[in-house]
Amino acid sequence: MDFVGRWRELRTLDEALDGVRASIGTAKPGRCLILRGRRRIGKSALVEEFTQRSGVPNVFYTSEIGLGADPLAEFSDTVVRSTLPEAEIFAEALPANWTAGLRQLAGILPDDQPSIVVLDELPYLMDEAGAFESVLQRAWDRELCRKPVLLILIGSDLAMMQALTSYGRPFHQRGSEMRLGPLDPADVATMIGAEPAPAFDAALITGGLPIICARWRAGEDMWKFLERELADPVSPLVVSAQLSLAAEFPEHTLARQVLSAIGSGERTFANIARAAGGLASTSLTRALSLLVDKGIVAAELPVSLTPSKDRRYRITDSYLRFWLTFLGPYLPELDRLRADLTLHRIRRGWSSWRGRAVEPLIRESLSRLLPAEGLPAVPVIGGYWTRTNDVEIDIVGADREPVAQELAFLGSIKWLENSPFDVHDLTDLQNHRFRLTDAAIPLIAVSRSGFATDHLAASFGPADLLAAWQPPGGR
Repeated sequence: MDFVGRWRELRTLDEALDGVRASIGTAKPGRCLILRGRRRIGKSALVEEFTQRSGVPNVFYTSEIGLGADPLAEFSDTVVRSTLPEAEIFAEALPANWTAGLRQLAGILPDDQPSIVVLDELPYLMDEAGAFESVLQRAWDRELCRKPVLLILIGSDLAMMQALTSYGRPFHQRGSEMRLGPLDPADVATMIGAEPAPAFDAALITGGLPIICARWRAGEDMWKFLERELADPVSPLVVSAQLSLAAEFPEHTLARQVLSAIGSGERTFANIARAAGGLASTSLTRALSLLVDKGIVAAELPVSLTPSKDRRYRITDSYLRFWLTFLGPYLPELDRLRADLTLHRIRRGWSSWRGRAVEPLIRESLSRLLPAEGLPAVPVIGGYWTRTNDVEIDIVGADREPVAQELAFLGSIKWLENSPFDVHDLTDLQNHRFRLTDAAIPLIAVSRSGFATDHLAASFGPADLLAAWQPPGGR
């Protein structure tokens, strides 16, 4: 399959390499880029694509963990098979340690043209004492940065990659950080050949994970995709979340327990504690802090003109959210080849689940789209709710969060098939506006199925939202 999307990220990598090229002849032309992102998000594939497109000498080393693994020997063998000039030196003289290995590498990097060195799965080489980091820092400061090389460090363990550049660690401020997220809805649409509305459905189910999107046949109906993938117990749709959770939380069963509670639909602290088996407040606080720090859970407050303590939690990865709701609790069904039961459950709960799951994606789309339709670009697009949920406003555009000084617009999301946003929905939005402010703030709406009222400051459909993710000038 052809490489799809990632135009922003490829441009960032191109600019980094251009910076190296422009610095040839200076004392320190080298550049370091630290790329992090969750497992199976496509980090290695992105950098592989970049190195192939670049056409410059390069070496791409992926560290491994396991019985009998000798990282230095594997690194040396990788260099030998690389496109770096004089790479055969590593076949003639195996370095005794990493200090010697990196010095030897610097010695064969060209002086008159750029090159690329990639160290993938870097956390496998790191330890709590920071020994490898110290070796890498010395090699960078003394030899590597003096060559026109783009050093790319890749890692999936977000905590360890963050620690790599934190204050007090050896590699602090020696590299620019880049975080890779999932494929965006426009990339998903291109990859699976979908129209705008189905593309957002696919983005929610797959979470933009390339390994899952690659299984979606061009133009395939969502239900056909689910039927086929659920019938395969080792499908990436079924197993990717299991692998990620096992890697992220090998010993944190409490965090996984809390994740399951949030995945079941609970959003408040008290309800999560209850659903997780009556967790004590301190235990739940620690677990939530871990999940928020890892970026797996978002802790959100309503955006309004007055302070609120009504914090809500949601899973940031829509695929993981889908899996925890519909697949994780029912894996024995899939093992018994009863995918029909799972699929029936998804059909029954899909509309309700999608209605809430799509909200963060729509807000992000609007933040990329505006200014448009007479609406300004704003720093914050969030939501508003009350403790009793008697008032919920899906879209709140504001100057800051959670306590705003000024509200720019309010809006409602109606993401249903064959049910346009109508005058009744507008009336509800107007009534809710008066609970938040007395000002005549513009009202907007987002609808999957069109609009049956003209009394809106702005309106957006799936095609409008998808356009927000397109690169300048189209694809």
